[in-house]
Amino acid sequence: MGRIATLFLYSAMAANAQHVIVFGIDGLSVDGVNRAHAPRLHQMMQDSAWTLEARGVMPTLSSPNWSSMIDGAGPEQHGITSNGYLKPMAELEPVCRDEAGIFPTVFEVLRHERPAADIAIFHDWPGFANLVEKSAPDVLRHEHGAPRTVEAALRYWREKHPELMFLQLDNVDHAGHASGWSSREYLREVENDDALLGQVLDMLQETPVGESTFLLVTSDHGGKGRNHGKNSLEEILIPWILHGPDVAAGRLVAAVYTFDTAATIAWILGVAPHQCWIGRPVMAAFQPAGITARSGSGQGSCAGTVIATPAAGAFGAPLAAHSGDRRN
Repeated sequence: MGRIATLFLYSAMAANAQHVIVFGIDGLSVDGVNRAHAPRLHQMMQDSAWTLEARGVMPTLSSPNWSSMIDGAGPEQHGITSNGYLKPMAELEPVCRDEAGIFPTVFEVLRHERPAADIAIFHDWPGFANLVEKSAPDVLRHEHGAPRTVEAALRYWREKHPELMFLQLDNVDHAGHASGWSSREYLREVENDDALLGQVLDMLQETPVGESTFLLVTSDHGGKGRNHGKNSLEEILIPWILHGPDVAAGRLVAAVYTFDTAATIAWILGVAPHQCWIGRPVMAAFQPAGITARSGSGQGSCAGTVIATPAAGAFGAPLAAHSGDRRN
């Protein structure tokens, strides 16, 4: 697709303003989705495009995978290969840098193209803040515990209706490390987050803005035994569940990778992906009519198309220092 067609595509989508909420559950495994009593999540799946075979990146640690999710690229591009415990979090030089000196996230891409956009991040794990440009979101807030994180996010949503809101919950991962990814304690925390997800779903039903809001439930990694970070399907497979206007409900047969999340968010919000991203919008998640309405043309109905445009940024700036924590 040419430069002119690309600009037309994204300007057409921007004219139909949407909202996106990402409900990210650290350590949520496919087994956890299948075995936990999670009625709100399973009810949501009935009207969503979903897969329980989406893949994270290796190593299956939190920082590399959360980064890949919001960076639209893998560790080979953004350079983050660990949580910063015992070795540097960023071991590789990123292939691109933005003005903050790090690989460009979806938050920075949205801020660059739409300076007035409202962007909010509420995170339970303190380390998530190390992965984000501090100037990109309007709110970058750490709360202690999943309930307080969701409570703060809901309060902000009701007041501001941000274009993009990202929630990161950490309790499920804690339970996996403490008791095991197949334990009753682990499943109980999945059920607790299901109740918190229900609060988000109920909130969206309360307001007309909810009708134009996409809700994505996903995870950074699964787990095996009491750990993660190795090379197993139990660790790398993650749920990816998208609900919203013109979503084609049903199981996705197209391959989905965690770095496709940033590209899909950008496509929904009508902003061009960064030229250094490798992720593709998960077009298979949308009905053909919805794709046509957003794009202004019949193009883009494949399982994902990379649409790259030149992007500004101080790519030569020094790599920003990242503070790690003792977490795996």
